[in-house]
Amino acid sequence: MRSFFVRSFSAWLVCLTCLTAGAQKVTLLNSGSKASFRGLSVVTDDVVWVSGSAGTVGRSVDGGNTWTMLQVKGFEKTDFRDIEAFDKNTAIIMGIAEPAYILKTTDGGSNWRIVFTDTSKGMFLDAMEFWNEQSGIVIGDPIGDKIFIARTFDGGETWSKTPAGRGSQAANIPTADKGEAFFASSGTNIRKLNKREAVFISGGLRARLFMHDQKIELPIVQGKESTGANSIAVKNKKCMIVVGGDFTLKDDTTKNCALTVDGGNTFTAPAVGPHGYRSCVEYLYKKTWISCGLNGVDYSVDEGQNWVWISKESFHAVRRAKKGKAVYFSGGGGRIGKLLME
Repeated sequence: MRSFFVRSFSAWLVCLTCLTAGAQKVTLLNSGSKASFRGLSVVTDDVVWVSGSAGTVGRSVDGGNTWTMLQVKGFEKTDFRDIEAFDKNTAIIMGIAEPAYILKTTDGGSNWRIVFTDTSKGMFLDAMEFWNEQSGIVIGDPIGDKIFIARTFDGGETWSKTPAGRGSQAANIPTADKGEAFFASSGTNIRKLNKREAVFISGGLRARLFMHDQKIELPIVQGKESTGANSIAVKNKKCMIVVGGDFTLKDDTTKNCALTVDGGNTFTAPAVGPHGYRSCVEYLYKKTWISCGLNGVDYSVDEGQNWVWISKESFHAVRRAKKGKAVYFSGGGGRIGKLLME
């Protein structure tokens, strides 16, 4: 009898979760572009920036109703996989590989300045994160076995690479195992943990969380170049969610999500996970989270324990407004979306 009651209560709880999450709807916006957008930065409910393939950057200042699209002159073949915007005029974009570039605009994208260049063989930048308008970090795939990290403390005007030579400073540079790297899938494999620290996650032959001086194994599918952790979202120093999977198997739900409520000491799988490979996860409010991937969008209202498939539109990234409540998506084929409350 007790077992029957527990099963019935669990089914009722999942049903209630589904009904609550079902009030969400994703609507597509007309970007006027065919670029693949993996970079997404939402400043306010109205100010949104995207970046992506073919040197393309887009901006809306009216909540996504209209978009200004441009190709950065001289970078028409560059893939800008991440963007960090601070207002309607100021943004920083990250061009991924050989050479890797970081550029900045202060006039809404009319003009861009190169603020970082690296021509090293094998250089591949994956994501940026900023603690505030001055302090930020960029992470890249390992050169040798040393993970590439650079920092800025002046709003992205200058960037300093973490020394990779010998000595005490080099000893603090995280190392990666053979076949372990990072996915430049949504600009969210590195996130701020607190006012001073960041955490990041890896994929490929290994999937791990790098936090403080620890390397924590993640119960995310791994072992191939296409597998691993793609995105992490942080609610607080204790509560985090990691998503990923195998990007060659968009519908596969095998070990595609891991939750921690004790600061990474232990990770668990959700009762009902996201419904396929997921490239991005974002914390929204209270116990509410959202995640997206090649086969759609999932929504959770119970701290990631149960996920509801609310849209089958394909997106790479999802972000909430830094100063506001609006939630936007970006994806391939110029696809940009917005979360609506019904």
